[in-house]
Amino acid sequence: MIMEIKVRRKKEMGTSFEYSKTLAMEGSILLVFGLIPYVGWAIGIVGIVLLLRAMREFANYYQDNGIYNNASTGVKYYVVALIALAVSAAGFIVGFVFNFPNMSAFGVGNVVSLTVGLVFLVLAFAFFILASFHLRRSLNILAQKTGEHSFETAGTLLWVGSILTILIVGLLLIFIAWIFAVIGFFTMKPPHYASQPNGYTQPSTQPSSEV
Repeated sequence: MIMEIKVRRKKEMGTSFEYSKTLAMEGSILLVFGLIPYVGWAIGIVGIVLLLRAMREFANYYQDNGIYNNASTGVKYYVVALIALAVSAAGFIVGFVFNFPNMSAFGVGNVVSLTVGLVFLVLAFAFFILASFHLRRSLNILAQKTGEHSFETAGTLLWVGSILTILIVGLLLIFIAWIFAVIGFFTMKPPHYASQPNGYTQPSTQPSSEV
Protein backbone atom coordinates (compact mmCIF):
# COMPACT_ATOMS: atom_id res chain seq x y z
CA MET A 1 0.00 0.00 0.00
CA ILE A 2 2.76 2.41 0.94
CA MET A 3 4.67 1.53 -2.22
CA GLU A 4 1.58 2.21 -4.34
CA ILE A 5 1.14 5.64 -2.74
CA LYS A 6 4.78 6.51 -3.37
CA VAL A 7 4.62 5.34 -6.98
CA ARG A 8 1.43 7.36 -7.56
CA ARG A 9 3.02 10.40 -5.97
CA LYS A 10 6.04 10.01 -8.20
CA LYS A 11 3.81 9.99 -11.28
CA GLU A 12 1.88 13.04 -10.07
CA MET A 13 5.10 14.96 -9.43
CA GLY A 14 6.39 14.00 -12.87
CA THR A 15 3.16 15.15 -14.51
CA SER A 16 3.30 18.45 -12.60
CA PHE A 17 6.89 19.02 -13.69
CA GLU A 18 6.20 18.32 -17.35
CA TYR A 19 3.13 20.57 -17.29
CA SER A 20 5.14 23.41 -15.72
CA LYS A 21 7.97 22.89 -18.18
CA THR A 22 5.59 23.02 -21.16
CA LEU A 23 4.01 26.26 -19.93
CA ALA A 24 7.43 27.80 -19.35
CA MET A 25 8.72 26.81 -22.79
CA GLU A 26 5.66 28.23 -24.53
CA GLY A 27 5.68 31.41 -22.46
CA SER A 28 9.40 32.12 -22.89
CA ILE A 29 9.23 31.52 -26.66
CA LEU A 30 6.29 33.92 -26.97
CA LEU A 31 8.23 36.50 -24.94
CA VAL A 32 11.09 36.29 -27.44
CA PHE A 33 8.64 36.83 -30.31
CA GLY A 34 7.11 39.62 -28.23
CA LEU A 35 10.11 41.77 -29.17
CA ILE A 36 8.77 42.00 -32.73
CA PRO A 37 7.80 45.63 -33.44
CA TYR A 38 4.13 46.70 -33.57
CA VAL A 39 2.47 43.28 -33.12
CA GLY A 40 4.85 41.77 -30.61
CA TRP A 41 3.21 43.34 -27.56
CA ALA A 42 0.11 41.14 -27.87
CA ILE A 43 2.23 38.00 -28.20
CA GLY A 44 4.36 39.14 -25.28
CA ILE A 45 1.33 39.52 -22.99
CA VAL A 46 0.28 35.93 -23.67
CA GLY A 47 3.86 34.84 -23.02
CA ILE A 48 3.94 36.65 -19.68
CA VAL A 49 0.69 35.02 -18.56
CA LEU A 50 1.94 31.53 -19.47
CA LEU A 51 5.34 32.11 -17.88
CA LEU A 52 3.84 33.40 -14.63
CA ARG A 53 1.57 30.37 -14.47
CA ALA A 54 4.59 28.13 -15.03
CA MET A 55 6.51 29.89 -12.26
CA ARG A 56 3.62 29.29 -9.86
CA GLU A 57 3.65 25.60 -10.79
CA PHE A 58 7.43 25.42 -10.31
CA ALA A 59 7.07 27.13 -6.93
CA ASN A 60 4.61 24.43 -5.85
CA TYR A 61 6.72 21.64 -7.32
CA TYR A 62 9.97 22.73 -5.66
CA GLN A 63 8.14 24.07 -2.59
CA ASP A 64 9.86 27.43 -2.86
CA ASN A 65 7.58 30.46 -3.16
CA GLY A 66 10.53 32.65 -4.08
CA ILE A 67 10.30 31.38 -7.66
CA TYR A 68 6.82 32.78 -8.22
CA ASN A 69 6.93 35.75 -5.84
CA ASN A 70 10.00 37.26 -7.46
CA ALA A 71 8.67 36.63 -10.97
CA SER A 72 5.29 38.23 -10.23
CA THR A 73 6.93 41.20 -8.49
CA GLY A 74 9.18 41.67 -11.51
CA VAL A 75 6.20 41.71 -13.86
CA LYS A 76 4.40 44.25 -11.65
CA TYR A 77 7.44 46.53 -11.76
CA TYR A 78 7.56 46.14 -15.54
CA VAL A 79 3.94 47.33 -15.72
CA VAL A 80 4.77 50.37 -13.57
CA ALA A 81 7.79 51.08 -15.78
CA LEU A 82 5.62 50.97 -18.93
CA ILE A 83 3.07 53.35 -17.38
CA ALA A 84 5.84 55.75 -16.36
CA LEU A 85 7.30 55.51 -19.85
CA ALA A 86 3.92 56.38 -21.38
CA VAL A 87 3.59 59.44 -19.15
CA SER A 88 7.14 60.44 -20.02
CA ALA A 89 6.42 60.18 -23.74
CA ALA A 90 3.29 62.30 -23.31
CA GLY A 91 5.29 64.95 -21.47
CA PHE A 92 7.91 65.16 -24.20
CA ILE A 93 5.26 65.27 -26.94
CA VAL A 94 3.37 68.11 -25.26
CA GLY A 95 6.50 69.98 -24.28
CA PHE A 96 8.49 69.75 -27.48
CA VAL A 97 6.90 68.08 -30.50
CA PHE A 98 3.67 70.11 -30.51
CA ASN A 99 5.70 73.30 -30.14
CA PHE A 100 8.33 72.45 -32.74
CA PRO A 101 6.99 74.69 -35.59
CA ASN A 102 7.12 77.75 -33.33
CA MET A 103 10.11 77.43 -30.99
CA SER A 104 9.99 81.17 -30.24
CA ALA A 105 6.80 80.55 -28.22
CA PHE A 106 8.59 78.12 -25.96
CA GLY A 107 7.31 79.00 -22.47
CA VAL A 108 6.87 77.86 -18.89
CA GLY A 109 4.24 75.28 -19.82
CA ASN A 110 6.66 73.63 -22.20
CA VAL A 111 9.38 73.54 -19.55
CA VAL A 112 6.99 71.91 -17.08
CA SER A 113 5.93 69.30 -19.64
CA LEU A 114 9.53 68.44 -20.49
CA THR A 115 10.43 68.25 -16.80
CA VAL A 116 7.55 65.85 -16.18
CA GLY A 117 8.69 63.81 -19.16
CA LEU A 118 12.25 63.62 -17.83
CA VAL A 119 11.20 62.71 -14.27
CA PHE A 120 8.93 59.89 -15.42
CA LEU A 121 11.61 58.66 -17.80
CA VAL A 122 13.98 58.28 -14.84
CA LEU A 123 11.23 56.51 -12.88
CA ALA A 124 10.60 54.14 -15.78
CA PHE A 125 14.31 53.30 -15.91
CA ALA A 126 14.43 52.69 -12.14
CA PHE A 127 11.40 50.38 -12.14
CA PHE A 128 12.75 48.56 -15.18
CA ILE A 129 15.94 47.79 -13.26
CA LEU A 130 13.93 46.67 -10.21
CA ALA A 131 11.85 44.37 -12.40
CA SER A 132 14.95 42.78 -13.90
CA PHE A 133 16.44 42.37 -10.44
CA HIS A 134 13.48 40.33 -9.22
CA LEU A 135 13.32 38.24 -12.38
CA ARG A 136 17.01 37.52 -11.95
CA ARG A 137 16.34 36.26 -8.42
CA SER A 138 13.58 33.98 -9.70
CA LEU A 139 15.82 32.57 -12.45
CA ASN A 140 18.69 32.08 -10.00
CA ILE A 141 16.45 30.01 -7.73
CA LEU A 142 15.45 27.87 -10.70
CA ALA A 143 19.13 27.43 -11.53
CA GLN A 144 19.79 26.19 -7.98
CA LYS A 145 16.82 23.82 -8.01
CA THR A 146 17.38 22.36 -11.47
CA GLY A 147 21.13 22.64 -11.95
CA GLU A 148 20.57 24.42 -15.28
CA HIS A 149 23.18 27.17 -15.48
CA SER A 150 21.36 28.68 -18.47
CA PHE A 151 18.91 30.25 -16.01
CA GLU A 152 21.73 31.90 -14.08
CA THR A 153 23.24 33.21 -17.31
CA ALA A 154 19.84 34.50 -18.40
CA GLY A 155 19.35 36.31 -15.10
CA THR A 156 22.77 37.96 -15.26
CA LEU A 157 22.29 39.09 -18.87
CA LEU A 158 18.82 40.40 -18.06
CA TRP A 159 20.16 42.39 -15.11
CA VAL A 160 23.12 43.87 -17.02
CA GLY A 161 20.96 44.50 -20.08
CA SER A 162 18.41 46.45 -18.05
CA ILE A 163 21.16 48.74 -16.77
CA LEU A 164 22.43 49.28 -20.30
CA THR A 165 19.02 49.94 -21.86
CA ILE A 166 20.14 53.49 -22.56
CA LEU A 167 22.41 51.86 -25.13
CA ILE A 168 21.42 49.54 -27.97
CA VAL A 169 23.65 46.83 -26.53
CA GLY A 170 21.34 46.63 -23.50
CA LEU A 171 18.36 45.60 -25.60
CA LEU A 172 20.52 43.03 -27.37
CA LEU A 173 21.59 41.55 -24.01
CA ILE A 174 17.96 41.30 -22.90
CA PHE A 175 17.09 39.45 -26.10
CA ILE A 176 20.01 37.04 -25.59
CA ALA A 177 18.95 36.59 -21.95
CA TRP A 178 15.55 35.26 -22.98
CA ILE A 179 17.20 32.95 -25.50
CA PHE A 180 19.17 31.43 -22.61
CA ALA A 181 15.95 31.17 -20.58
CA VAL A 182 14.29 29.28 -23.44
CA ILE A 183 17.28 26.91 -23.59
CA GLY A 184 17.05 26.37 -19.84
CA PHE A 185 13.36 25.48 -19.96
CA PHE A 186 13.92 23.10 -22.86
CA THR A 187 16.83 21.26 -21.23
CA MET A 188 15.73 21.21 -17.57
CA LYS A 189 15.00 17.79 -16.15
CA PRO A 190 13.07 16.63 -13.08
CA PRO A 191 15.01 15.54 -9.97
CA HIS A 192 16.53 12.08 -10.23
CA TYR A 193 14.55 9.34 -8.54
CA ALA A 194 17.24 6.71 -8.34
CA SER A 195 18.89 7.85 -5.13
CA GLN A 196 16.42 6.02 -2.89
CA PRO A 197 15.45 2.34 -2.86
CA ASN A 198 11.87 3.14 -3.82
CA GLY A 199 13.11 5.17 -6.76
CA TYR A 200 11.74 8.51 -5.54
CA THR A 201 13.54 11.59 -4.32
CA GLN A 202 11.39 14.47 -3.16
CA PRO A 203 12.41 17.90 -4.46
CA SER A 204 14.26 20.05 -1.97
CA THR A 205 11.95 21.79 0.48
CA GLN A 206 14.56 24.18 1.85
CA PRO A 207 14.13 27.76 0.67
CA SER A 208 17.04 28.72 -1.54
CA SER A 209 19.22 31.69 -0.77
CA GLU A 210 18.20 34.50 -3.09
CA VAL A 211 21.02 36.31 -4.84
